[in-house]
Amino acid sequence: MLNKIEEEETLKTTFKTNVRRMSSMLAGLLCAAAMTPNPVMAQAPADSEQAARVQWWREARFGMFIHWGLYSIPGRGEWVQWSEQIPVNQYAKLADQFKPTHFDPKAWASLAKSAGMKYTVLTARHHDGFALFDDGDNPYTSVKSGAHRDFVAEYVKAVREAGLGVGLYYSPLDWRFPGFFFPDLQRESAEAMRAQYHRQVEKLMSNYGKIDVLWFDGGETDWLNFSGEWAGAEAIAEWKKRGYGKHYQGGFSWQHDQVHTTLRRLQPQVLINGRADMPPDFRSREGDGALGDFDNEHPWELCTTIAGAWGYQPNMQPKPLKHYLQLLANVAGRDGNLLLNVGPAPDGQIDASQAARLREIGGWLGQYGKSIYATRGGPFLPGEYGASTHRDQTIYVHVLKWPQGQDKLALPAIPVRIVGASVLTGGTVRYTQTGQGIELAVPSAARNDIDTIIALQLDSPATAIKPLPVPK
Repeated sequence: MLNKIEEEETLKTTFKTNVRRMSSMLAGLLCAAAMTPNPVMAQAPADSEQAARVQWWREARFGMFIHWGLYSIPGRGEWVQWSEQIPVNQYAKLADQFKPTHFDPKAWASLAKSAGMKYTVLTARHHDGFALFDDGDNPYTSVKSGAHRDFVAEYVKAVREAGLGVGLYYSPLDWRFPGFFFPDLQRESAEAMRAQYHRQVEKLMSNYGKIDVLWFDGGETDWLNFSGEWAGAEAIAEWKKRGYGKHYQGGFSWQHDQVHTTLRRLQPQVLINGRADMPPDFRSREGDGALGDFDNEHPWELCTTIAGAWGYQPNMQPKPLKHYLQLLANVAGRDGNLLLNVGPAPDGQIDASQAARLREIGGWLGQYGKSIYATRGGPFLPGEYGASTHRDQTIYVHVLKWPQGQDKLALPAIPVRIVGASVLTGGTVRYTQTGQGIELAVPSAARNDIDTIIALQLDSPATAIKPLPVPK
């Protein structure tokens, strides 16, 4: 047994070590949570109503994610409160400083349209608990603090007027509640957090007209306490991540089924992602590294940032245009959507270099969007060469990397006849089709460094062709 002073110092050191360890693991945990099957929501509903709801979204293919809130003021990402362990009351003082002088949701919507995006998703409330909407007597909102504005209302109006799909991000978890970290030990706190979640979602679905997407984050039961458990006692108390396939076994419940019933009653058409233990309309993959495999059975979306963290960081330069265009082609070719994030500054403006890159993406889509919008992935599966999409009787082959040392691209045989071929990005293509396969040849000078898009015209619909692997 340690003496009292030794015990207190040891416990402090152990806690700080665990906090640092947890913080370093969180980015990986988020990605793992997005990719790990959850037994409660493993199978997307396949009913005709769900297929009808998701149709417009699948055709849209490209959207804008917007992470914006108090965390934009320190400018060190949306997890700054947690990663730097800023006390709740100290962090909350940012609410009185949050008075964006250049907040213009019409400009956001205009930029999204210029980028070729078809829908947007704004963080109505992130893990820090600060709401960008009216929540009645709750003082921790943009309506009851420095700005005295309902940013969600202004955003929804502008995006709807622009003809884009309206999406809202919402986090059931809230770092201000000890019950998130100790849902059993601090049950009363966990239940208060749950009550806030139920109340706020109902307000979002009741007070802002038609909402097209509700994008949950951090609402899975298995993500309580960041998918971990506290074990041991006294000086050896330690936080450990649950092993793969292990689930929360405590007595707290988010009661997501009640929220789902409310959602379908208030907004029957709203699309729900798979991060809140309720039947999802689409699944979420997070970050460039989570691109993953082809999946044309479950609607899915890859969300990633244009630069840096999700929340604002000053002077974060976007990657080259080639990166985003090839990512978009790879996502569409895997039959998914791309949700590309920007983090506006505290004053509400989007970084000029990031906005310029988005407009460049939109310029490309203005020329070649027919190979992305309203297509489905395949039938040629993604590979080293690139990916393919199709619509009606046309297959679009996105050649992102030509085989080294070869003057042609070899594709597997298909059970329909090619009746014509063209290069959308310029130049000509020679093709041969036999029972053994297809060969496409484009002169080196006509190959596009970013994406050589070859359109194959067929004598019957491409949808009848099963997905086919492409040999290396």
